[in-house]
Amino acid sequence: MAPTCTCRPVRIQSPTAVAVPSAYLMTSDSDKRTLRTAARSKRVALASALPDFAQRIASCADALSLPDKCIAGAYVALPGEADPNALLKRLAAKGHAIAFPRVAAKDEALSFHLWRDGQQFRPGPFGIPEPSADLPLAIPRVLLVPLLAFDAQGYRIGYGGGYYDRTLASLRANGEISAIGIAFAGQEVDSVPHDVNDQRLDMVLTETGLKKFG
Repeated sequence: MAPTCTCRPVRIQSPTAVAVPSAYLMTSDSDKRTLRTAARSKRVALASALPDFAQRIASCADALSLPDKCIAGAYVALPGEADPNALLKRLAAKGHAIAFPRVAAKDEALSFHLWRDGQQFRPGPFGIPEPSADLPLAIPRVLLVPLLAFDAQGYRIGYGGGYYDRTLASLRANGEISAIGIAFAGQEVDSVPHDVNDQRLDMVLTETGLKKFG
């Protein structure tokens, strides 16, 4: 039986109050590191339990309602990370251009380069596969975002470098951009600690469907 995904969008209104277990009452950098460690361990278990995750979210490509032939910013999934590869193939088949990020400089926004099937990636400064710097630059209209955890307000825990927060801030300052987290449903937590520099997601796509944040 082909994998299925409940693709009806669910809009989540930002709550006025959130019940937060003591494990997630965190505000400091050390608290965020604690949450990252726990979230990494949980994600390993989720990835093992959902070997068909990539196919499930690929079946939800239409639910994203992307503008015609837009540029979608993507990422290369690391081991255990929610993998958007099958989804990207569906989007490319629908005429969307795919762009992958490079770390252009420390403490700056990511730069995106258009990708074509068959082009090779090279390890970047953090060991993450990146496109070649000589590929054409692109400005995404939609950005698929990796994460370690997310909450019902659209906040996410990333890897601590701040690259996606800076990238989203830059893109939003210069035009319309939709940020879509790619995650296992089990990565949702009651609350993610955040500050004024943390950029919210517009939605999250998991194996159970698409969640839109109010």
